[in-house]
Amino acid sequence: MYRRYIKRLLDLIISIIGFPFFLIALIVFGPIIKATDKGPVFYNAKRIGRNGKLFKMFKFRSMYVNAPDIRLADGSTYNGEDDPRVTKVGKFMRATSIDELPQLINMLNGTMSLIGPRPDPPDWLDKYPEDIKVFLTVRPGLTGYSQAYFRNGADGEQKMKNDAYYAQHVSFLFDVKIFFKTIATVLGHEGTYKDTSSEEEAVKQAEALKK
Repeated sequence: MYRRYIKRLLDLIISIIGFPFFLIALIVFGPIIKATDKGPVFYNAKRIGRNGKLFKMFKFRSMYVNAPDIRLADGSTYNGEDDPRVTKVGKFMRATSIDELPQLINMLNGTMSLIGPRPDPPDWLDKYPEDIKVFLTVRPGLTGYSQAYFRNGADGEQKMKNDAYYAQHVSFLFDVKIFFKTIATVLGHEGTYKDTSSEEEAVKQAEALKK
């Protein structure tokens, strides 16, 4: 019942309530982003959605125009503290997750949920093992189990396993725990950048949630 109907209803209610905050962020940060290098305010990226269908995900642009796509050995996107591709305002937006606010539009149109696996780029679709693809049965989220407990600390393989675990255990209580953990993670600036020194503690916290 929750997974099929209530979760989507809550997404609509929350996105409507949160939309004014997105508009305020647009008014404040839009001109700054535009003035940085005269590029677009939004970064519209193709991502893998529910049932493997591609959709357009909205974000405030945090990188300079035409910044190269840099990947790590595991295929995940590079995200370093001193990444020269990221603008000054972009670093602030990433640290506070303000750059994700435009995804309220995705929540409204049903391509994303508040809680769910963070969506991957299209080229990841062929990399998913068959036993992992179960997470494609749920809508991708603004935040999720892996995002809340690992943020950018998990490698590609661990993220997929976390996403699969979430899809197999979707519940209202699980989503509530993820929601409040996300707030604590963002406010504490945990895992904003990839940092292996914090990975062990993140694993402990994530494993504690499974019990």
